[in-house]
Order: sequence, then C-alpha cells, then structure tokens
Amino acid sequence: MMGRRAFLVAAAGIAAGPLAAAAQQTGRVYRIGFIQTSAPEEQVHLTKAFDEGLRELGYVEGRNIVIERRFAGGKQERLPALAAELVRLKLDVIVTGTNPVISAVKQATAAIPVVMAVSRDPVGAGFIASVARPGGNITGLANDPTPDIAGKYLELLKEAVPRVSRVALVWNPVPPGAGTYRDVVERAARKLGVAVQSVEVRGRNEVEGAYAAMVRGRADGVVVLADPVIFSARDQVALLAMRNRLPAVTGLREYAEAGSLMSYGPNIARQFRRAATYVDKILKGAKPGDLPVEQATQFELVINLKTAKALGLTIPPLLLQRADEVIQ
Repeated sequence: MMGRRAFLVAAAGIAAGPLAAAAQQTGRVYRIGFIQTSAPEEQVHLTKAFDEGLRELGYVEGRNIVIERRFAGGKQERLPALAAELVRLKLDVIVTGTNPVISAVKQATAAIPVVMAVSRDPVGAGFIASVARPGGNITGLANDPTPDIAGKYLELLKEAVPRVSRVALVWNPVPPGAGTYRDVVERAARKLGVAVQSVEVRGRNEVEGAYAAMVRGRADGVVVLADPVIFSARDQVALLAMRNRLPAVTGLREYAEAGSLMSYGPNIARQFRRAATYVDKILKGAKPGDLPVEQATQFELVINLKTAKALGLTIPPLLLQRADEVIQ
C-alpha cells in the first residue's frame, strides 16, 4: 500500500508531465525559428496553435525553448533577408509557412532542419525528393498534396452559382509551383465551359487593382488560390468581392470567415499544431530527410450563408448538407 508521502511524490511527477521528463533527459534549452509571410496579428491563431502543440509535448517558451519569430508583414520580398537572419542564429530547427517562406529558407540553409507547417505540392515545388522520403533538411506537412484540388474550387462555385460563366482566377505567380495550380483551374474551366480571367496579385497593393480588372473583364465569380500574400489581405479580398457582388471560392476557411462565399481545404491551424510533433522528433535526434511528409486527408467545406444572402444567392440544399460548417 502506497504511503501518503510516496503518493504525493508520484502525483507531482504525473503533474509535471512530459516537460519534467524532457528537462531531466537533457536540461537543454532549444532554439526554434518561426518565420511567416503575414504580419503577427494576421495569423495569431496559427502561432497559438503551434505554441499549444509544443506545450502538449512538454516545451514551454522561456523554460526549455526559445522561439525566434520573424514576420514579413505581407511583403514576400522581405523573406530572404529574414531567413538569412534566422540562419545566422544557428537554430536547432526552423518552422515555416507556405511555399514562398520555404523557398527563402531553403536557399538560406541546407544544414538546419526545416519543418513545413503548410506547403503546396512540395515535391512539384522542388522542396523534397518524395513524400515518403523527403531527403535533405526539409520535412513537415502538405496542405495540398497535389495541385488537383484547385479544380474543386471551380466545381464548387459552379455548383453553388450555376449561372457563372466567366471566372476571375486570383493568384500569385511568384511562389514555386504556382503556375501548376493555375493550369489545373484552367483545365477544369474548359470541362465546365467556363471562361477564366487570370488576375495576378504579387502584393497587397495590387488587390484593389485586381478587383477593378475583374469588373472590367465582366467576371461573375472568383476563385482565389491559396497564397500567403493574398491570405494576409483576406479581409480586403472578401470585402471587395462583396462590394462588387462577386461570389468567391477559396482554399482556406479563414477567407470564408472573413466574408468570402465558400472555402474548401484543410484546417491549417490544425497543421501548425501538428508541426510541433515534427519539431519534437527532430529535437530528439530524428533526421528531417527520414521523416515522411504528412499529407492532408481531411478537407472542410465552409459556406458563408450570410454572404450568400447578401449576394442574393440561394445555395442548393444538397450543397448545404455537405458543408462541414455553415456561417449564418
């Protein structure tokens, strides 16, 4: 039978959890880099998800980890300098956002382990050799395992608004592999008998001009491809779509939450939380090139019914039934 003192000692050990175990094993303070394209306030939920994932594994900032955070404020031209700055700090691991960030970090280091919290077609973009055996110093998660998902956005738009005949495709041509996603949408458009107007957005300052171009081109719908620059301007993207009475479909739920009509894709906050597990494995000695890239398998359909009503649209009941979330 366990005495009171022994019980209290055991209980204290359980309460300390994995943090105490990690501290006992190494007593080391690890240095983690965290670099994103958006401004800090534009992706608070993603930073929070990553930090929570670390805490669940026993890592607490200021106790056994230090996190060096860098944000480009929506200006992707700043990424190479920020990546080089992190590399000079000789970190144990760097956690990145999507393709423009991964590209900048990849060019800055081939030695420091890199964890992709999100990525688009990482094999096609040249970041890894294969999903099963990434090779090199990069691993992590892929929110779009292949570009084929981009065709689904147009299918959903056509299903929600059958009258759509000319769609503006909003995309950033700069990141590696971006053109492949554009090609997928254009192929899907040909099958559906829809004309596509390509509208390029390389920076936030181009968003308003992009929507003006759509209006001149007589677009009656919008497909927005995932991109961190456009993501950082998602409130503006949704507002301009509403102002110009354009139903918009995107790849991330954050756009629908901001007021776009629909989104279809993975939950990237969940992926940032999962990225912490890769950090943990690497800090415990695993080589990134040996860790398979985790591909998104759950895709959420989010419909903003409030936006639909404001646009005078009636979403087909069968489509509403398939939605994972309906914003009223």
